[in-house]
Amino acid sequence: MESFVVSARKYRPLGFDEVVGQGHITTTLKNAIDNDHLAQALLFCGPRGVGKTTCARIMARMVNGFEAENGDAAASNFNIYELDAASNNSVDDIRNLIDQVRYPPQQGKYKVYIIDEVHMLSTAAFNAFLKTLEEPPSYAIFILATTEKHKVIPTILSRCQIYDFNRIEINDMVEQLQKIAKNEGVDAEPEALHLIAQKADGAMRDALSIFDLIVTFSSDNKVTYQNAIQNLHILDYDYYFKLGDFFKEEDMSGALLMFDEILRQGFDGHNFLIGLQEHFRNLLVCKNPETLKLMEVPENLKDKYQEQSNALGTSFLLTGLNLMNQVDLNYKQSKNQRLHVELCLMKLSQLNRAIQLGRTGGSSSDGAKKKVAV
Repeated sequence: MESFVVSARKYRPLGFDEVVGQGHITTTLKNAIDNDHLAQALLFCGPRGVGKTTCARIMARMVNGFEAENGDAAASNFNIYELDAASNNSVDDIRNLIDQVRYPPQQGKYKVYIIDEVHMLSTAAFNAFLKTLEEPPSYAIFILATTEKHKVIPTILSRCQIYDFNRIEINDMVEQLQKIAKNEGVDAEPEALHLIAQKADGAMRDALSIFDLIVTFSSDNKVTYQNAIQNLHILDYDYYFKLGDFFKEEDMSGALLMFDEILRQGFDGHNFLIGLQEHFRNLLVCKNPETLKLMEVPENLKDKYQEQSNALGTSFLLTGLNLMNQVDLNYKQSKNQRLHVELCLMKLSQLNRAIQLGRTGGSSSDGAKKKVAV
């Protein structure tokens, strides 16, 4: 039986053109290689799973004109050395690296040293590395990668050309997942891929891992929205739309029963509250056509958001967001967290009436007093 290769490895980019969402980095590196303007030390920093080590390996091959036939080509190339600083962070490890730097490459023009998780090096190891990093031999290039740039000492930062990698946009991830699904013969719904991209939080590697998980979960080789929310244990958008309708109709009982149903399905009350805040934020974004691009939801849901946004006033949404923010801040300290959220839902259910009373300046209560007097 053929061994399974996870998508994160199988579809690891082999060239800069395949790297997703880092055009500002790949363009600069290609120009540096083409124009022979390479720095002796580069620092790649950014969140996890955005392509730092991948770009380092691609660059290491390109500077010597090597072509990769598969994703593991870098590991077998004698001109490319990779060091994991998380497990090799002592002075002795750096001294061994410096000893290797003394020997020129046997083939090609450069020897490239990729040090991953460089922030894990000890202070003594950093200091031992300083001189070699600043004035290496002409054939040596150092590429340092880290997720925590603030932990790298300033003397190292000052010797490196720094490249900041971005979190990958949801639309870019969805597009890449669609390509992979097509290559794998997987029938994937756009809503499901969008949900995967949201859950990945800007990391392409995480998105590919989640994609593999849901493909395995779906026995018919079909990735559906329902399979995705079931496997990832995410609340369906419909719950939030129904709650919006309950708030518009001032149906307190419906809102409380909906929250009870959500809790019985095993969802966390705090996560539910954060999702409701995001829903209100999206409804506010719908109010202005210019801000629609800020919505990170599937295209087929935008009309539904627009419809509910028109039904709920701006004052209601802003006041509701402010109320939920206060509840969010106090959630962890609350002795009765369920009641804490339920009280918020009760207030939201009566918020429209409170806003109307505020606009009329209490005239309805004055009218009631006159009626009683008569």
